[in-house]
Amino acid sequence: MRILEQITKFLNRLLVWIAGVFLVAMVILTCTDVLLRLFWKPITGSVELVAFFSAIVTAFALAYTQSRRGHISVDVLINLFPGSVRRGLNILNSAICSAFFLIVAWQIAKWSTTVWKTGEITETLRIVYYPFSYGVALGCIILALVFLTDLVRSLLYPKREGRQ
Repeated sequence: MRILEQITKFLNRLLVWIAGVFLVAMVILTCTDVLLRLFWKPITGSVELVAFFSAIVTAFALAYTQSRRGHISVDVLINLFPGSVRRGLNILNSAICSAFFLIVAWQIAKWSTTVWKTGEITETLRIVYYPFSYGVALGCIILALVFLTDLVRSLLYPKREGRQ
């Protein structure tokens, strides 16, 4: 269990750092584009780049946010149940979410392979799509790993609450 938690923690940190770099690049690009629009000419293809960067930022931050319980949850009804029922629902939720995001990652990777083979590129900058879509699939795989870690933790340590 400890090894799984360490791997998950390392991958979360790595992806969130990469997401941070893309976020900073997105902010710099957007600010520069706005300033250049005021005084001269906008950056060609800035919309394409911001779209790709935001896909990476979002996908790479998903797992980290889940590991920190940062997503919105409405647990008004769940809190009414006894601890054993809440534990069972957590186990069920972790299993379903892990399977769901593995399927999502698989489908995105499958689509990315099709895009790669067909050679699709963006209109303005002629950038290939597939590295960014594979990045989104990677983010979904790591999110599924976080849910798997939660599942194993819930099964092995029923009294342990929270994440590390």
